[in-house]
Amino acid sequence: MFFIDTLQFEGLGNHSHLAGGPDAAVVVDPPRDIDQVIAAAARRGVRIAYVAETHVHNDYVTGGLELARTTGARYLVPAGATVSFARTPVSDGDSFTVDEDLLLRAMSTPGHTPHHMSYVLEEGGRAVAAFTGGSLLIGGVGRPDLVEPRLTERLARAQHASAHRLADALDDDVRVLPTHGFGSFCTSAQAEGDATTIGAERKKNDALTMDVDTFVAEMLAGLDDVPAYYAHMGPANAAGPAPVDLTPPRSADAEEIASRLADGEWVVDLRSRVAFAEGHVPGSFNFEGEGKLATYLAWLIPWGKPVTLLASSPEQITAAQRELTRVGIDRPAAAATGEARSWIREGERPASFRRARFADLAEARGRGEQVVVLDVRRESERADGAVDGSVHIPVHELHGRLGDVPAGVVWVHCAGGMRAAIAASLLDAAGREVVAVDDAFTAATDAGLSVTGPAGTD
Repeated sequence: MFFIDTLQFEGLGNHSHLAGGPDAAVVVDPPRDIDQVIAAAARRGVRIAYVAETHVHNDYVTGGLELARTTGARYLVPAGATVSFARTPVSDGDSFTVDEDLLLRAMSTPGHTPHHMSYVLEEGGRAVAAFTGGSLLIGGVGRPDLVEPRLTERLARAQHASAHRLADALDDDVRVLPTHGFGSFCTSAQAEGDATTIGAERKKNDALTMDVDTFVAEMLAGLDDVPAYYAHMGPANAAGPAPVDLTPPRSADAEEIASRLADGEWVVDLRSRVAFAEGHVPGSFNFEGEGKLATYLAWLIPWGKPVTLLASSPEQITAAQRELTRVGIDRPAAAATGEARSWIREGERPASFRRARFADLAEARGRGEQVVVLDVRRESERADGAVDGSVHIPVHELHGRLGDVPAGVVWVHCAGGMRAAIAASLLDAAGREVVAVDDAFTAATDAGLSVTGPAGTD
């Protein structure tokens, strides 16, 4: 009897899969921190015989090479992918015996990348699951625009063909286990869950319900911004990532924190946005450890800039360090834990700013206060509705466009509060008076604010 265990990485919206039989298993698209994969195999009492990549990833640093070296597994990589390390090149139709009566069969499914490969798990000659990577996803497919702009339309058409190839070859009850899922910027559509079936996707997936021209046109029209750090992931994976070092970073005192800030380094506070607003190191930035830390910190930080982490506890530092290694931010320059006052030199005071709801913004406008409303959502989100008179700068552009924010008290909002907190910390560090709107955007109309677009009443 076979098993499939899925490891979820909610911060990046990704999954890795461990599948096998009584004695041996294959790992599909492993994370950079391979220790948890090894632990999962140990719990099952199986040997990792194969490590398989569906594609050279653009959104995270793989642990595949190190996992194969550590376990002695064969490293399966699509034959067409250009890499700088020894591996077993995989072509369409290649098959590998994972365990007795359990076979892994490669199926070429280009679209997310030109050389993308899916893997079909067969038990006793019958397909039971498909590891589809960035090909057929839950309710969508992987984006086709992450490799080369000139290839985007061609790859979008290839995605349509690949989805149909999978659907035509596999029965309705075959499980579909993608790598990219809800919250990943590699997806063309957002649907929750970590598994689906071929039959379910036949009914709801645009790639299987639309003709190719309609599908391509709608997909290309809906493509959103690409996180800036993606540009560094593909080359790192093709070169062969180095092992990670998850030992604790060196401790920094208040003097060192101040010195690092003076040198232009980033000091990142991982505490909740509530705690940060109440008191923080002047000049530090707030990226909540419980939010999408890796995605937004890696997106905003100048690549290679040293980062010092501040947190309430060592456990929070450890969790953040692990998550950041997945996107190539390998070693924090330093770290400190405790309370904000302990991170500030004697005689200096913590910085703070106000938090509010959309109802408070409506009241301020009602009193005639001249406020700047800054919307830091993405363009696609704003198209569904925006506070009348608001200024729009997506959070990932704000650090480089602080001069574009009009003078005055800045009330900054996003869709729920997390990105507004990041933006508020950037503005606060730049010396602006800021109010972080910690509220769901749906509350804007309920508060009586004029909202233009589909989400509003105007």
